[in-house]
Amino acid sequence: MEHKKTYNAMEMKTPHGDLKIEGPITPEKLAGYEFHNDLVAFRPPEQQHKALIEIAGLPEGRIIIARQRQTIVGYVTFLYPDPLERWSEGNMDNLIELGAIEVIPQFRGYSVGKNLLRVSMMDDAMEDYIIITTEYYWHWDLKGTGLNVWEYRKVMEKMMNAGGLEYYATDDPEICSHPANCLMARIGKRVDDDSIQKFDRLRFKNRFMY
Repeated sequence: MEHKKTYNAMEMKTPHGDLKIEGPITPEKLAGYEFHNDLVAFRPPEQQHKALIEIAGLPEGRIIIARQRQTIVGYVTFLYPDPLERWSEGNMDNLIELGAIEVIPQFRGYSVGKNLLRVSMMDDAMEDYIIITTEYYWHWDLKGTGLNVWEYRKVMEKMMNAGGLEYYATDDPEICSHPANCLMARIGKRVDDDSIQKFDRLRFKNRFMY
């Protein structure tokens, strides 16, 4: 499958200044921007910046960023699922994962996350993919936001809905380990029935065990 990437962008105003949301960004462009010190959700900022540059260089990898002038203050990543996860077991070249989304605390609450997803989906090539995201409550910034698990889950769902992702049931043990965890997905308009059936089999593996 050919991995086309068409650049899109939008400007948005916030009380803390204007932001540009753009992508998919090239590794070279990404390397040239500053990476905000408050982007610490997954690993130290310097390491995360490096990881994003690597993802941007993958054929299927997509990074959409929110930046204030030359500083990245938010991003979302899309790439093939981790080989150790069940979602990679179908070897589907048209299934990609929204792996991470992060916005610095200063810009939270202004729909930056929603707009990162909106810009991601402006690319027509996304209609060729099943896009999944696995939400685990232990990744959520409950302390920083002061929200409880259910309130945070609601915020996450609303944000994902802005990108067209919806809740999908699954028997994945990690997702089933807590009722707030969930699988969300968006099935592109051009995804064939065979791929949808494969995805359904990945969602419910235990149903097929005899």
